Amino acid sequence: MIVPFSAGGPTDVVARIVAEGMKASLGQTVIIEDVAGADGTIGVGRAVRAAPDGYTLSAGQLGTHVLNGAVYSLPYDLVKDFEPISLLGSNAYVLVTNSAFPAKDLKGLLAWAKANEDKAAIGVASTTQRLLASYFQTMTGIKLLLVPYRGAAPALQAAVAGEVAMVFDQPSTTLQQLRAGNTRAYGVTSKMRAASLPEIPTLDEAGLTGFDLTVWNAVWAPRGTPKEIIAKVNAAVAASLADPAIREKLAAVGQEVFPQAQLTPEVLAAYQKAEIEKWWPIVKAAGIKVE
Repeated sequence: MIVPFSAGGPTDVVARIVAEGMKASLGQTVIIEDVAGADGTIGVGRAVRAAPDGYTLSAGQLGTHVLNGAVYSLPYDLVKDFEPISLLGSNAYVLVTNSAFPAKDLKGLLAWAKANEDKAAIGVASTTQRLLASYFQTMTGIKLLLVPYRGAAPALQAAVAGEVAMVFDQPSTTLQQLRAGNTRAYGVTSKMRAASLPEIPTLDEAGLTGFDLTVWNAVWAPRGTPKEIIAKVNAAVAASLADPAIREKLAAVGQEVFPQAQLTPEVLAAYQKAEIEKWWPIVKAAGIKVE
């Protein structure tokens, strides 16, 4: 299973948990291969070129299999060159700084950023994070300095170390740092509070009315993979996500698993198409460019 980001990042964490639960159904171990670079386009490209025999899968999410199509001139088609297998889980992002940051809440963070635009740097490691940073700038009128990193884990570490002021991160990596007291959270990006962070307000609640973005994870196979193989892998994913131990591990990293009825190739295909129709115009209107 090719993860198009660095080891230890959110997509990698989710893929490893789900792959662990697939072992029983498939009768063999699912190996995770992290192929990072260019917002995930390199790893996804590797999966596209793999033999369609069921032995190579593409783990991805909103950024890699939707948003990148509006930002990059990709040498592959995100819909036509893949066979959908299954949705996995979803989660909001969390806006965090290191724990020593002077602002105690979102209002304080905004006041600091307005007074320190030369220092208001935000770590970004994906198209999704760039979109979030763009939204944040548009809604607050504050100009941020976007600092690129090769993976979500390094971007978060940069915030913890104070190399950047803030970062939008996913619960799968943020929760550990929050529990260790290394970071401070200011709000989640979804309209509803995250089940894994019930004490953290949404950014909408905190004053950024209308701020709403949730990222989801899923699995695909290269185009041309036989339907019977897709069905077998889909069954293994569904069995993994039905395992209470696997669900507990996913919940621990902030993942909300999709209902069993939605874990079909057909639902993933429709979901991905709807997300493309929703987000591509927004990304292009925001003028998000690859630097």
